[in-house]
Amino acid sequence: MAATLRPPRSISVSVPCAALGASLHSSVPFSRKPSLPCGRACRAGVRCSAANKPSPPPPTAPDSSEVSSIARIRSEVLSPFRSVRMFFYLAFMASGALGGLIALAQLLPALSNPARAAGAAETLKGLGIDAAAVALFAFLYSRESKAKDAQVARLAREERLSRLKLRAGAGDGRPFALGELRGTARLVIVAGPGEFVAESFRRSQPLLRELAERAVLAVPFATDGDAPELRLDEGGVDDDDDLARRSRRLWQLTPVYTTEWAQWLDDQKKLAGVPPDSPVYLSLRMDGRVRGSGVGYPPWQAFVAQLPPVKGMWSGLLDGMDGRVL
Repeated sequence: MAATLRPPRSISVSVPCAALGASLHSSVPFSRKPSLPCGRACRAGVRCSAANKPSPPPPTAPDSSEVSSIARIRSEVLSPFRSVRMFFYLAFMASGALGGLIALAQLLPALSNPARAAGAAETLKGLGIDAAAVALFAFLYSRESKAKDAQVARLAREERLSRLKLRAGAGDGRPFALGELRGTARLVIVAGPGEFVAESFRRSQPLLRELAERAVLAVPFATDGDAPELRLDEGGVDDDDDLARRSRRLWQLTPVYTTEWAQWLDDQKKLAGVPPDSPVYLSLRMDGRVRGSGVGYPPWQAFVAQLPPVKGMWSGLLDGMDGRVL
């Protein structure tokens, strides 16, 4: 009887793509090749999976070039005349350098010709004035440039801070960027061990209504991972009182993606020369810029005394009175 030849049936095997070259010849009997590209393996009946591919990281901030461009735009808005001053400094430096070259060209023939030596003193005096002017405007330009670089670096750090994620309450609400609270709240970041956060919470309790009246919101960040339960005593609180409801929400923000928060705080501590394990606080203005920071507990009494209310006739009028920025 003649034998009937049939093509072998395709075999579906789930093999990670990265492991094809190492294990395909031993796990699939009909292949004698040491390795197969993913596209050829899929055409041969082998189904590739990406089981060993690392999961994508959580959403992070844009690249440094984009953050730098945003920071530079904000720097131009905050200091609109700095570019004009730097332009005039460069123009005065060029004018002084040109005048110095002309004076030097007149001085050399005068020194070599005794008949023209009478005017050498005046030419030398003009050359000294031009050199002094170039040195002065070069110093002013250098100082302005350093101030601009420092401001851009600070604004870039604030842009990174504004992209850190928060969640309202202890539930599974949608994370949102810290920058979304610009114009509506003055944030106070309390970062340290769990006991430090709990003590900061206890110290703020007598001033909850005053802080809520000034749109202050606290962001507790336990650096040791031992986040305390910050529960307010709601006894006798009138639910119809809007200020009371806002005071209960003062400590309800929770940082998300704590690794990014820890990295940002470590960078800030290195710039300020603060030991990495020191508990710190950081207060922000209504516009998101850093107003103040320090080691230890937040000065809640000072916040109440210095910050204007954001209700009634004061709403929006004194938003710029949050204090100078760092």
